[in-house]
Amino acid sequence: MRKSKKVFMSILLSFSLVMPALSVSAEDVTKDSAEKFRVYVEAPNKTMKSSVKEQYKARWDLTENGFSTEMTEKQFQALQKNKNLSVTRVQEVTIDTDVRASAKKVGTMAVPTQQITWGMKAIYNNANLTATSGGQGINVAVLDTGVAISHPDLSNRAKQCKDFTQSNPLVNGTCTDVNGHGTHVAGTALADAGSDKRGIYGVAPSANLWAYKVLGNNGSGYSDDIAAAIRHAADQAASTGTKTVINMSLGSAGNDSLISSAVSYAYSRGVLVVAAAGNSGSREGTIGYPGALTQAVAVAALENRQENGTYRVADFSSRGYRSTAGDYVIQQGDVEISAPGASIYSTWPNGGYNTISGTSMATPHVAGLAAKVWAANPGWTNAQLRTNLQNRARAVDIKGGIGAATGDDYASGFGFARVN
Repeated sequence: MRKSKKVFMSILLSFSLVMPALSVSAEDVTKDSAEKFRVYVEAPNKTMKSSVKEQYKARWDLTENGFSTEMTEKQFQALQKNKNLSVTRVQEVTIDTDVRASAKKVGTMAVPTQQITWGMKAIYNNANLTATSGGQGINVAVLDTGVAISHPDLSNRAKQCKDFTQSNPLVNGTCTDVNGHGTHVAGTALADAGSDKRGIYGVAPSANLWAYKVLGNNGSGYSDDIAAAIRHAADQAASTGTKTVINMSLGSAGNDSLISSAVSYAYSRGVLVVAAAGNSGSREGTIGYPGALTQAVAVAALENRQENGTYRVADFSSRGYRSTAGDYVIQQGDVEISAPGASIYSTWPNGGYNTISGTSMATPHVAGLAAKVWAANPGWTNAQLRTNLQNRARAVDIKGGIGAATGDDYASGFGFARVN
């Protein structure tokens, strides 16, 4: 983008030598200076928050004393001079798919080439698996590029469909997925093969789908929209008295305070948060956020091949730290659980199917497993569920792939959590 700007500017400069009278209009200057961007404003108390909100239209009331909004650079600089306020730019977050993977979409309303993927067989520990089951009464909130809830394999599962990316926040009844990523993720977690049972199966085909669009069609979005969706899912779980698992197959290199505080809020309200580890492997210390947070379950990606007698951690899968490995204690930046994430076949918009790779694809395997286990143990808290998932992972040690070793390692975490 910067190179394009430099070329464009050089053309203008050359042209001005011939026509020195050419100048930038006052209207163009006004447009540039008035260009707005996302900002988060934190006041010391409610009174001051209300006062500032009178000047700026709030997009999201994220905390008791803080809200996000849009403003110009001039307004931003002016607010920063107020020592009583904390004013920061809202970060952008992206989907977390391994872009090196090739993929081919199957035609509209096509019959899938496989109903039970290698990931389903692996997580169920059953090579002869013909159908999956479980998850009844549990909500899986997929925070992503949206979900094509009209897909035959997902339409029976969709209970909420909301868009957090529009100019008017929280648009109910729409969660359009042009990108495809969110639809793919949802299918892995809870696809039910459709009413005719000719489609594909996800891990927990009886779970409820809460489809929350928090990313645009290009796969990127703003942290305030994501934080708002996390908090909304937690509030919905509390108000409906239901158990909820949040799946976030997205991430960024830096720790965003809006998202981290929202994850803490959701966890405190009994929600289990599952997030992608990232695709920046195989170097250590590359886990992205929110996966790197201690209150989120970070998921690494496994390949469908054996090494040292176990599945292998994909080279693209981000790693934790050697220094914190081996203790079976989750610290910031640790991988917690591994799951199938390479060459995963799942639902796609327009009724089709697609094969893509990434820790994004591993994450819904764990979210679906969490829903299945929680449905069988509805009296458990989110902390008890998490402990159970960790114990399941410890029972299936992963020794294949860079950094993988016996026990809790920085590549595969506790291991591969399975149904059986």
